[in-house]
Amino acid sequence: MKKLLPFLILILSASCTVQKIQKSISKSDVFEKGHLGFMLVDPAKDKALVAINEDNYFIPASNTKLFTFYTAYTVLGDGLVNGLNYLERGDSLIFWGTGDPSLLHPDLQDSTVLNFLNNSEKQLYLLDNFEQVNAFGPGWAWDWYPYYYATERSAFPIYGNVVRFSSKLDADLFSVYPERFKPLLTAKPTDDWSGFRFSRERFENKFTYEIADEIEIDEFDRDIPFITSATLTTQLLSEALGKKVTLLQNEGYLNVDPKKLPSAPADSIYAQMMKISDNFLAEQLMLLVSDQLNNQLSTREAIDYAKENLLKDLPDEPIWYDGSGLSSRNMFTPRSIITLLGKIREEVPLEKIKAYFPAGGESGTIRNWYPADPGQAPYIYAKTGTLSMSNALSGYLITKSGKILHFSCLMNNYQIPSNDLKKELQKVLYLIHDKY
Repeated sequence: MKKLLPFLILILSASCTVQKIQKSISKSDVFEKGHLGFMLVDPAKDKALVAINEDNYFIPASNTKLFTFYTAYTVLGDGLVNGLNYLERGDSLIFWGTGDPSLLHPDLQDSTVLNFLNNSEKQLYLLDNFEQVNAFGPGWAWDWYPYYYATERSAFPIYGNVVRFSSKLDADLFSVYPERFKPLLTAKPTDDWSGFRFSRERFENKFTYEIADEIEIDEFDRDIPFITSATLTTQLLSEALGKKVTLLQNEGYLNVDPKKLPSAPADSIYAQMMKISDNFLAEQLMLLVSDQLNNQLSTREAIDYAKENLLKDLPDEPIWYDGSGLSSRNMFTPRSIITLLGKIREEVPLEKIKAYFPAGGESGTIRNWYPADPGQAPYIYAKTGTLSMSNALSGYLITKSGKILHFSCLMNNYQIPSNDLKKELQKVLYLIHDKY
């Protein structure tokens, strides 16, 4: 009996801790103001510690990117993505897009495709497969068009499909990347704005900026999407190469197995997509998956493949429409996300998870939230999600005792400020970290 006593005390202590955690959530004055789903699992024990509405469907917002990440990592791996499909026919090089977002992207800055085309002595023909990709996803709001978070999807992105306006501390005003859009920019003075504001006409690639009088210019980057098309992409590519590229309509070439050109590291795309919740990269990753599967570009086909071949073991079928989570038609349950987190842990090394996921108090979308104690390593590695009246956080929690727990918190229909929800969740997660 004496040998069993420490073990029994440990069980009772753990049970009390779980009850405290459960109470901190179920009795919260903040969480009761909307619809909450919360699940906490100890994978080492294969045990759910807390389960609140875990089988209910919620709008996940950018928690959708967990599904995109897992699908892309499983299909594409962590090597180089396919930057180009191409055929060589006599003195002609015929090529077309794979959805690879890296070409001259303002952050990724990959020039593999550019170098390949530049080194070719053949006549260059860009095959138009743009009709395979809708610029916006199902359920996206029409008035998102001038904002970076709704950058247009396309078969052959270039410059990240955005114009970047940047200011450095020693700059007179700001720079424009790529510069070819600079003549399309006009100033619009304003009296009621304290800084810079950039926008674009709805149906034209004409940009405006508003600048308040007598302000001090801080460093900034502002990315405004441009309207994509096969014609514009051909022009931009010709200008970047300094030689002619001819747009070619599909004449059956898309039915032929092409050669493929490896380009950017998938690792860099995953990390940026997850850490800053980059919607554009998420959408393009799903197109890369589709290209890898069947040489076509279809988000729907990529999703259907994932559901049928990678996610059949989820407890609840994902209602899944896009790669980024911008669509409010997406719906997942907390327990399905928990299962997915387990699959990621099984297949992705922990060090890579830490490199890809935002880290509490340190990086990405949670750099200002969920901080560890001073001098300690982050204890939260998790993906955020934010839409109107929808907030989410799902990922991994490392306790002071060294356990790695999986959690998913989905919050819908809250009309209170999102910071109130984050403050309350921060208390709960720290309690788990400190006591369990």
